[in-house]
Amino acid sequence: MLEIKNLNVEVADRPVLKNINLTIDKGEVMVLFGPNGSGKSSLIKAIMGFDGFAVKGGEIVYDGKVINGLPTNERVKMGLGIMYQHPPKIRGVKLRQISRYLSKDDKKIETLADRLSLKGLIDRDVNMGFSGGEMKRSELFQLSLQDPDMLLLDEPESGVDLENISIMGQVLDEFLKEKHKSALIITHTGYILDYVDADKGQVLFDGKLSSVENPREILKCVGQSGYEECVRCMTGCY
Repeated sequence: MLEIKNLNVEVADRPVLKNINLTIDKGEVMVLFGPNGSGKSSLIKAIMGFDGFAVKGGEIVYDGKVINGLPTNERVKMGLGIMYQHPPKIRGVKLRQISRYLSKDDKKIETLADRLSLKGLIDRDVNMGFSGGEMKRSELFQLSLQDPDMLLLDEPESGVDLENISIMGQVLDEFLKEKHKSALIITHTGYILDYVDADKGQVLFDGKLSSVENPREILKCVGQSGYEECVRCMTGCY
């Protein structure tokens, strides 16, 4: 579904990703760990084709097609969807307006809004005055209605309390399983693993990827020894 080959990315003329190789099959969920500033968000933004994330070498292959150089909107049409670490606020646009643009099924919209505890927010401007948990639930709501084939989730549990993580985790797990979706999930805390069955994990450290391992074993290793020591114990990073 997604194959990244020897990818090198620069931000403001500074190398942030170095020879990244990564593969995610259809229906597969990968979890990406790494310290702040290691390039995790840059990787997702490069996959989406955002401005400022310059691909200096390698290929991003999605669903069998090289998407290097394609604008972001074309990548979205192909089936890529993103959930931001810091969701944007959109004054003058109601959450209901966006939801009806993404789906014509009013019953589906209302049911999902109810499941994500958004019924009191759906007629407000997108993310204006929302709490951290409400913004993340709003993002998952929009992403689910978009119905992409591959989800790119940038720290979905960041700034979210345990109750909100539970609400989001259950909806996300059901969405991934029922529709056989693929996903790349960035996490610091690993809380999302309490709800989502991830197939594999990797660590991004100093712009380089570790070998593929069991995500729960990676989380345990990082908790006990820290990222640098964890990567040192894993093969294939250097």
